[in-house]
Amino acid sequence: MRGNFDRDERGPEGWAERRLPPEGSHASGRGYGPAGPAGGLTPRPRPNPGGPPEGGWRDSDLDRLCGPAAVTAAFAVRPDAVLRLFYTETRKREAGPVCAIMAKNRRPYREVSPEEMIRIAGTEHHGGICAIAVPREVPELGAGPFPQALLGAPVLPLLDGIGNPHNLGAIARSAAFFGCTGLLLSGDPRQAGLSDAAFRTAEGGLEHLTLMKLANPAIALRALAPKFTTVAAVAAGGMAPSELPRTKPFVLVLGNEERGLPGLTIAACAHRVTLPGSGHVQSLNVSVAAAVLIHAMGMPAGG
Repeated sequence: MRGNFDRDERGPEGWAERRLPPEGSHASGRGYGPAGPAGGLTPRPRPNPGGPPEGGWRDSDLDRLCGPAAVTAAFAVRPDAVLRLFYTETRKREAGPVCAIMAKNRRPYREVSPEEMIRIAGTEHHGGICAIAVPREVPELGAGPFPQALLGAPVLPLLDGIGNPHNLGAIARSAAFFGCTGLLLSGDPRQAGLSDAAFRTAEGGLEHLTLMKLANPAIALRALAPKFTTVAAVAAGGMAPSELPRTKPFVLVLGNEERGLPGLTIAACAHRVTLPGSGHVQSLNVSVAAAVLIHAMGMPAGG
């Protein structure tokens, strides 16, 4: 099925066929209102939660998923959310199965030139395929029954002020790889939200995680204490991962790239953890530290 992608034409879902802004522009954030340069977690009000808002989706609200891994994961987890699909000639064979899903759902898809793909994706790093999807909702933890999916793995990461969307995506990728089932995002205005860059860097990992946001991490951590052992990742002064008690699943709290975790967040945690290193460099990139800690804390005692 082919469509005219340059016209402002509203389909049955109420979305308009218009080109999306380039990645990195103010409008390229997905589903969040302004909250500083990093893009925060203030949800934009929607008249019709769970469906298109009155008047249709704004292009700036839609998820732009680039790369084979991100697109494949989206079709595996939420195929009905994909509104449009574009691919280059080099991805024609790989796009075949997802094009069949688009045809079944009566959604537009087409092959485009490399130059047009850059305009559609807003980046040269598009991997030859791009899906435009209904924005992923990130509900607030505590607004309803506790999601049992969050208890489905030994480690539940909580990001409190991670400002770089590439770090968010990389942490999500590692979390999904090591079997985490959820990811918590704080209400810190520095905290990166879902974006083109986060989805692309996650390589499909975000699709496989239950995402929740926390208005106040310190309060939430105390509320989570009966179900989890809460652990703050700190650059120095914490215990080694192997020394942590393994009586309950962990909430692993990771802080801002430059300033680390707020004092109130650290105080709300039962333990602090530090990766022992050679001392030649001060610390690891937060996404690398997250991967090492998730793996180490997910190992059984003595493993």
